[in-house]
Amino acid sequence: MLSAILTVLLQVAAGAGIGKMGAALGAGLAAIGAGMGIGKIGASAMEAIARQPEASGDIRSNMIVSAALIEGVAFFAVIICALVIFV
Repeated sequence: MLSAILTVLLQVAAGAGIGKMGAALGAGLAAIGAGMGIGKIGASAMEAIARQPEASGDIRSNMIVSAALIEGVAFFAVIICALVIFV
């Protein structure tokens, strides 16, 4: 399995250049990292609301702001990687 992935990566690197392959991997890592970050924010917020239900409004608003900031950074990273690939 790993050898097949490495073979594909080497073929991509030889045909399209290392920069484009790196940009594609960077876009994937940015999306995965953002998903993990937003998931951790959601889990932590649910735990905090379970501990202090009276603070649910503040916790929810802080969660939404944090998730929006993470999503913005991830979107920016994916756009930069797409620019590297296509330009």
